[in-house]
Amino acid sequence: MKGLILTIIGISSLLACSKSVISLPDAPDTNVQIMPVSNTPITYLALGDSYTIGEAVSQKDSFPFQLVDKLINYGVQNPTVIAQTGWTADNLIAAINSSGINGQTYDIVTLLIGVNDQYQGLSQTNYRTKFVQLVNMAITFAKGNKKRVFVVSIPDWGVTPYASSREATIGPEIDQFNAINKAESDKAGVNYINITLISKQAATDNTLIAADGLHPSPAMYAQWVLAIAPVVTSQLK
Repeated sequence: MKGLILTIIGISSLLACSKSVISLPDAPDTNVQIMPVSNTPITYLALGDSYTIGEAVSQKDSFPFQLVDKLINYGVQNPTVIAQTGWTADNLIAAINSSGINGQTYDIVTLLIGVNDQYQGLSQTNYRTKFVQLVNMAITFAKGNKKRVFVVSIPDWGVTPYASSREATIGPEIDQFNAINKAESDKAGVNYINITLISKQAATDNTLIAADGLHPSPAMYAQWVLAIAPVVTSQLK
């Protein structure tokens, strides 16, 4: 892959192991043909937390890098990633503002944030406010093109071994946070991809969980990409 820009920002983890990479329910059709449409490089900004950096898996197996592999014929470049395990919406905003990328623009932007707001029992009202701020920042990074912003829903970690059978509590709370980010994404006019139902498959399929018992495995991320890629390509055509 070309065009990799990676920068490390050291902010302590709030959920699971610490790992950061900061570089500055219809079933998806797995037979979709990804055809070349342009020779112009497509720049990509990925914003999020442990689910964006791929905690407990290799970088190439994280969903942004698998997405690039899927869209290589479109000229999509390796992503600039601003994400760290444990980040809340507030943490992500602070990291963006200190990263030095304000003023830069990208052709596509993904945003996945909120699990740590839920995990830490933070206010849903504050999450809504900060999520709206993040969506607006993402739109600005996407050159003002709302259709080039792709919000990914929060996966349900309540089905993982780490959750110790607390799905009855965790699942409904994740749903509440996702109701917020879905409503605000729709209001803003950006794309929204629901991968939460995919994540729930881990309740009966251990191959979808990484070795830490909490985060997605490469196979789970691959399923996410099958849902995300068609939405992205529809906006690149």
